[in-house]
Amino acid sequence: MPSLPTPSVPSVLRIHNSLTGRKEPFRPLQPPQVGMYVCGVTVYDYCHVGHARCYVAFDVIRRWLRHRGYQVRYVRNITDIDDKIIRRAAEQGESAEALAARFTAAMHADFAALGIEPPDAEPRATEHIGAIITMIGQLLARGHAYVGASGDVFFSVTSFPAYGRLSGKHLEDLRVGARVEVNESKRDPLDFVLWKRAKPGEPQWDSPWGAGRPGWHIECSAMSTALLGRHFDLHGGGMDLKFPHHENEIAQSCAASGAAFVEVWMHNGFVNVDDQKMSKSLGNFFTVREVLPYVRHPEVLRAFLLGSHYRGPISYSAAQLVQADAGLTRLYTALRELAVDTARAGADGAAGAAAAGAAGAAAPSEYAAHFAAALDDDFNTPEALAALQGLARQINAMRAEHPGGGASAAVWALAEELRRLAGVLGLLSVPAAEWFRLAPERSLGPKPVALLDEARIEALIDARLAARAARDFAAADRIRDELKAAGVLLEDHAGGRTTWKRAL
Repeated sequence: MPSLPTPSVPSVLRIHNSLTGRKEPFRPLQPPQVGMYVCGVTVYDYCHVGHARCYVAFDVIRRWLRHRGYQVRYVRNITDIDDKIIRRAAEQGESAEALAARFTAAMHADFAALGIEPPDAEPRATEHIGAIITMIGQLLARGHAYVGASGDVFFSVTSFPAYGRLSGKHLEDLRVGARVEVNESKRDPLDFVLWKRAKPGEPQWDSPWGAGRPGWHIECSAMSTALLGRHFDLHGGGMDLKFPHHENEIAQSCAASGAAFVEVWMHNGFVNVDDQKMSKSLGNFFTVREVLPYVRHPEVLRAFLLGSHYRGPISYSAAQLVQADAGLTRLYTALRELAVDTARAGADGAAGAAAAGAAGAAAPSEYAAHFAAALDDDFNTPEALAALQGLARQINAMRAEHPGGGASAAVWALAEELRRLAGVLGLLSVPAAEWFRLAPERSLGPKPVALLDEARIEALIDARLAARAARDFAAADRIRDELKAAGVLLEDHAGGRTTWKRAL
C-alpha cells in the first residue's frame, strides 16, 4: 500500500497511556522498531462484535504506525488452553485441542472478512509451555511465588509493592470489596495461580511442580517477552483486561526479570447492547458471522466500529449499521462516477496519462493533514472519517462544476488521495461500481425486501429504456417504481445512460 502524503505541518503522535492516565508523545525504545503485543482470543466460541472492536482498533493502530515509517512487530496470541476451553470441549464431547483448532479457524475467517491483517507472530499458549515454566521458576527463585498445599503454584501479590499501579486499585480495598474464591492453598486471597495441578482427564504437561497446566495470566507474560523481549513499546487489549489480567502481567513480568516491562498500555472500550457490555458471560452478544449477513459488505461493520474513538464505549444496533453503510456509501459515491471517467480516460491515452501523472504529483490536500492530525491524536478514527467525508464532498463539488465534462486532473488527484487515506483505515477496498451492486443476505429494516438479482435488474432497466424510446413514459415510470420498491434506485445520465444502486 502506498505511503501517506506528509502533512505540511507534521503532527506529533500522541497515545493515551493507561499506565499514566494521560496522552504522551510516542517515543519507541529503539526507533524505528516498535514492539506491539495485543492479548488475543480465548478460542472456545465464535468471535463476537466486542472482539471485532478490539482487533479492528489495533489493526488500524498498527497500520498507522507502519505508515508513519515505524517497523512494527505485532504479536497477537491465541489462548488455546483454559478452563473455558476445557469445559466447552467436555460439553461438546471433543478434545480441548480439537475445539481450540476449530474456533481458531473460525476466528481467522472472521478477521479476514473484516480486513484485519494477520499479526507478525501468533503464538499459542500450548506452544510456549517451556517458556512459561521457565518464568514460573524465576518467580519462585526470586521469592515472588510459592507452591501451595494443593500443588498449585501461586504469585504472591504482596511481594510486588507496585501492584495496582495500572488499575489504580489498592490491595486493602480489594480485600474488603472483592469476592475472592476461598482457597486454603493461598497465603493471601488476592494471590493468583501460575501453574494448576492436573486434574483427571484434563490436558497436562510435566513441570518441576508436577503435571499440570499454566494459569491464564502467565501465558501472555511468557509469550510477549519471548517474542518481543523483556521490555517493549506497546501492549493492548480490551478495557476488561486492565484488571486483573494486565495488572497481573505487569507484576509477574517485572518480578521475574527485575526490569521494566511495557512502556505504553492501551485499552479499547466496550461494545454495549442496551447499556450493558456485550459479553458471552451476559449472553447479550452477537457473533461476527451472525451480523455479516445483514450488511452489504464486512466494511460496513468495520466502519461502524471505527465510528467511535477506540477508548470510548460504542452502542451496537441495527440503526448504527445503517448509518455506517450510509457513510461508506457517500465515500464510494465520490469515486463512482470517477470509475466511469477512468474508462473514458483510458480510451484516450494522453488524457489518462496526464490525469494519473497529476494525481501522483499533486500536493496533499488540507484533508490529508486533518486525517493525519486525527490519527496522531491517539488514533482518533471518528475525526479521520470526518476528514474523508470532507474530501468526498470536495470531489463531488468539483465534479458538479463540470457536469459531463469528465474528471479533471485535480479530481483524479483527490480521488487517489481518498482511496489512499481510506486504505489506512482498511476501507474503500471494493471497486466503486461494484459497491452499489452489493446487497445483504438479510434485511436490517423492519420490512424485509425481496432482493432482485442483477440479471433481473438489468432486464428491467433495458425494458424501461425501450419504453422511454417509444415515449411510453407511464410504463417507464412503473418500472422505476417497481425497482424502487425492491430497493433499487436508478440514476439517469447524459447520453441516455442509466446506472443503478441498491438502497438499504
